[in-house]
Amino acid sequence: MIYTTCRYAPVELFAGFQEEVRRLDPSPLNFDCADGCAHQNLCGFAKAVIEEVKAKQITRLVLTDCCDSTRRIYDVLKADPQLEFIYLLPLPHKKGEAEIRLLASSLQDLVQAYEAFSGRTFDPDATLAAYRRQKEKPPVLPEQDYICLTGAHGGQQLVRQIEKTFGQVPIVNQTCTGTRWLNGEEQGDFYVWYAQALLNQPLPCMRMWYHSPRQITQNGHLKGVIFHTIKFCDFYGFEYLMEKKNAGVPVLKIETDTTPSSSGQMKTRLEAFREELYPMEEHADMVTDENVYTAGIDSGSASTDAVIMNGSRKILGRAIIPTGSGAAGTARKALSLALQDAGLQESDLAAIVTTGYGRETTGVTGQSVTEITCHARGAHYLDPDARTVIDIGGQDSKVICIDEKGSVLNFIMNDKCAAGTGRFLEMQARALGLDMETMSKKGLEWQNDLTITSMCTVFAESEVVGLVAQNTPTADIIHGLNKAVAAKTASLAARLDCQPVYLMTGGVARNQGVVQCLQEKLNSPLHTSPDSQLCGSIGAALIALEQLGSQN
Repeated sequence: MIYTTCRYAPVELFAGFQEEVRRLDPSPLNFDCADGCAHQNLCGFAKAVIEEVKAKQITRLVLTDCCDSTRRIYDVLKADPQLEFIYLLPLPHKKGEAEIRLLASSLQDLVQAYEAFSGRTFDPDATLAAYRRQKEKPPVLPEQDYICLTGAHGGQQLVRQIEKTFGQVPIVNQTCTGTRWLNGEEQGDFYVWYAQALLNQPLPCMRMWYHSPRQITQNGHLKGVIFHTIKFCDFYGFEYLMEKKNAGVPVLKIETDTTPSSSGQMKTRLEAFREELYPMEEHADMVTDENVYTAGIDSGSASTDAVIMNGSRKILGRAIIPTGSGAAGTARKALSLALQDAGLQESDLAAIVTTGYGRETTGVTGQSVTEITCHARGAHYLDPDARTVIDIGGQDSKVICIDEKGSVLNFIMNDKCAAGTGRFLEMQARALGLDMETMSKKGLEWQNDLTITSMCTVFAESEVVGLVAQNTPTADIIHGLNKAVAAKTASLAARLDCQPVYLMTGGVARNQGVVQCLQEKLNSPLHTSPDSQLCGSIGAALIALEQLGSQN
């Protein structure tokens, strides 16, 4: 078995040796092995390849020389005695006549190298037959709504997660390792026209000099684009900016390192994108009976919030409690407290909607909706003029653009890192020996405009400890932390080209120091509400009422 990593790999050549070829689709649980033999900042796909080769004890590997990361894979693995045969095929980044002939010569060198290794004689007729078989299978786009996955390597693990989210909507993989189709004239020297076919594949890799304009193939049924980038790979970030501008349909950007880490954030992003593409219908026969009651439960990483609402959109009961170690028990307790506040029983509720990261593990019967959609609805309820929602929660930060009806137009979430979140501030408060309420108030007393240089939670904590040791006033340190959170959040908003009115939600909205710093960064007023922390659960309760209207 010979493994390859790239659709430019000359798979058909090895049919001439009666060898089976398989494309690597790495999805390791971690990088324990790769981090021990390669630099930690190597791109996620490259580290995943190294991890996969070693874990599966692969002995034959053909790489294409397309980028520095692939060259590093070769450097690391060529010294591994496990590899019987490893070959780095030079891949031209242009497709002119000289480059085609250069690749043709390299293909001949590969054939000779494998003949010498295997002791077999190359059969060009078998290779030609393999080429014709794949040529007979051009990619066909669905004649119905479909989602295009494009950008960098999109493995089956990611495709399956998207398919699970979108159900019956087809997913077309047009990433750099997605659809492979060769189509060339079979005339003249075999190696020359085969090299030309390899280089002329549709949707060229972003590393090719002829990648622009690189337009997604579509047929009018494209519903949305999911643009995937790999951690520590810059190439496809540029294409995302072009795609977002020119696609003509909503575009969601996601980044992974090929491992299943942060699956919760990925699930939220994909489901929120589905809700954006297929929004819940508005119903003229909305529930207006004040004796109809619904509940919204927001099961977050730091707190679990519950709201009881009646048909006239009045909040009757509220509850905010720490989430702790069990989402189900905490959700039940929050619901019970909110019902108690409203003077109602659970049997009085006509519908319940859950949201937040723990939305599907609350043990409460009802529909689950992402916090993106719920915060949009809740923000519109709190301030109908709001057009940008900034939510700084315990685990992540989100910026959501909404329309005049409270529907999601676009959104962005921070990467899988605590920087700029409530957790970041909580850990720094602990380092200062303060509770969050005291920290919020004391931060307003600053005198010197101090800057925290690191946004990494661990490094920032070390910096805070160092400043304390230098007798730096606590209020000044807190102000520096508030500025750091504001800067991180404002950079998210800038990527969406957000517009006022800005409304801040989440628990950090109670921190006036962060609110003031963020206003300065946005150069615009930032509204808050006494119920900002309940925004997600308010939206969930409203959606529950909408569901009741759809049943009438």
